[in-house]
Amino acid sequence: MIQSIWGKLGGAGIGLAFGGPIGALLGGVAGHVLVDREGALFGKPPRDVMFTMGLVALAAKMAKADGVVVDVEVRAFEQIVEVPDSEHERVERLFNLAMQTSDGFEAYARQIHEEFSEEPALLEDVLDGLFHIAKADEAVHEAEYAYLKDVATIFALSDKDFERIAARHVKRKDDPYLILNADRSMSDEELKRHYRKLVADNHPDREIARGLPPEAVKIATERVATINAAWERIAAERNIR
Repeated sequence: MIQSIWGKLGGAGIGLAFGGPIGALLGGVAGHVLVDREGALFGKPPRDVMFTMGLVALAAKMAKADGVVVDVEVRAFEQIVEVPDSEHERVERLFNLAMQTSDGFEAYARQIHEEFSEEPALLEDVLDGLFHIAKADEAVHEAEYAYLKDVATIFALSDKDFERIAARHVKRKDDPYLILNADRSMSDEELKRHYRKLVADNHPDREIARGLPPEAVKIATERVATINAAWERIAAERNIR
């Protein structure tokens, strides 16, 4: 059985080579001084822990920026991440520690970008997860939207990519072509091929094959559902069968 990330933060997590602000955050909650990556013998930190802790840190900073009650953010986080009942208190501690650290959200975002710079799809997964948490109260507020735009900029995502991601979450007069990153001038056959490739590229099975944590699979599942909904609107408008 694969050890959960929460188990890795216990005894098996001692000395994991994280470093940086996320390493300091983990050290604070686990009660260990985690070994910095530079010169460490343990290699790169586990991607599942980095992914999940990145979500915790950035979500906590978002909560601090917009003044939303932390408990709401934690509950939304737990809709994405599988958290055993026994670990709920530790998640709350992580949120509180991340909110109180002197490191700004930029430091966390830069570390996540550094770790996942060769896999931009993972950075998009993180942003999707943050949008999910932001809309926990059924709306993405102006301060949250600005915050997420700043995170996307640090992730080196283009304005077009950010708008495409935001269109999957923000309640507005959405454009299904924007969600699919497609051009209205494309033919029916071109659109159909584009849509099928998009589904294949974003399918949850790909996340599983890449060894990503369950939360990444959940994010991908929600994303594919949004892609399918956008395609159904376009297909209905164009009478594509």
